[in-house]
Amino acid sequence: MVNCRICNNQELKTFLSLGEMPLANNFLKSLDDVPSEEKFPLGLCFCDQCKLVQLNYIVPPEKMFKDYVYVSSTSPSFRSHFEDMAKVVFSKFGLDGSSLVVDIGSNDGVLLKPFKSLGVQVVGVEPASNIAKIAEENGVETINDFFNEGCVQKIIPEHGKADVITANNVFAHIPDIHEVVINVKSLLKEQGVFVIEFQYFVDTVKTMTFDNIYHEHFSYYTLTSLNYFFKNHEMQIFDVQHVDTHGGSLRVYVQKLEGENPVNDVVGDILDKESKFGVNEISLYLDFATDVKKVKANLIEYIKNILLEGKKISGYGAPAKGNTLLNFCRINSSQIDYIV
Repeated sequence: MVNCRICNNQELKTFLSLGEMPLANNFLKSLDDVPSEEKFPLGLCFCDQCKLVQLNYIVPPEKMFKDYVYVSSTSPSFRSHFEDMAKVVFSKFGLDGSSLVVDIGSNDGVLLKPFKSLGVQVVGVEPASNIAKIAEENGVETINDFFNEGCVQKIIPEHGKADVITANNVFAHIPDIHEVVINVKSLLKEQGVFVIEFQYFVDTVKTMTFDNIYHEHFSYYTLTSLNYFFKNHEMQIFDVQHVDTHGGSLRVYVQKLEGENPVNDVVGDILDKESKFGVNEISLYLDFATDVKKVKANLIEYIKNILLEGKKISGYGAPAKGNTLLNFCRINSSQIDYIV
């Protein structure tokens, strides 16, 4: 059993098990590879101290991120999303040609390219060597490494400290978030801003998008758990936006305690809504687990009835989320003829 990633609580409460699962993005080349495919437990647990939801088993990050297949720019909607984000951050914080933006988990440079086109200096940090190479070919300076102290020591002498550090759909992928935030504070200017975007677990519960759960996502954040975390690092959440990506995400703006940005009322509003929704109580998550099992049973029955009618089933798209659904519901080629 793991300890809480935020507060180190050792008495976490497991509320959902999806069984033994292969890694969601490790697609196999042939059926001959199936017997040797590694599988790992996939389940969620709750910390009643800091209110974090996280995986109850951790796969070493090197197994998942050193050679990565997900390339952000292949999705037109994501390119558009990050272009809009760059424009928002650029104007919100008055960036210019002397400003530096550093993106953690920068993938192929999908966010940094629009920042660069706005005239801002950019540096990406990307652990997957194949993806970092694509970013460099796209003209985005990229450090091929995990975001660590060594990274910070490379960036500061050459570029100075950062005005903005971003981490989009990556903060949930990091096992040691304490080390990351210590390094963020080292790299960030005193009035700098840390902007993170992540799948919002309240939306996951509301919409039953449990296929968002897979081994790459170590943590499943609410604003409540993040607020606890950043306060303990003497940082302050001062603004929040709800965005549509990944079935519902939050974009959270964080500053050092000496930062000058006023705290937007929306922060308190969301914290109040989360409390009323029940994020502080294990009962919310136990109910969610019950509903997940109902969805599984209903889907299996639905597929069985379609096949009994002599109809065929095909699939469209092959996202990581699909692998959670297929493996959890034990859906295979006897039910689905093909996937495009």
